[in-house]
Amino acid sequence: MPPSESVHARPYLQLPTHAPVSGALRAVESFLLRGGQQTARRNAWASVVADRQRAKDRREAEHELAALLTGVRGDAVRE
Repeated sequence: MPPSESVHARPYLQLPTHAPVSGALRAVESFLLRGGQQTARRNAWASVVADRQRAKDRREAEHELAALLTGVRGDAVRE
């Protein structure tokens, strides 16, 4: 080992150069956030995704109900 190198000199975070953006973001997230914060953030995002899905389902149900009330059937109502 050359004298200029230290046994303890290691970078904090080593990312492969071919890592996808999501992988890089997850690595930075795990480096910056503690376990509890990381879990809370993921849970919050899962809630956002679930809320969006429920809103989409509600809009579709309202659309179908409106179609039933006006007498228009299935595929003719869809855009």
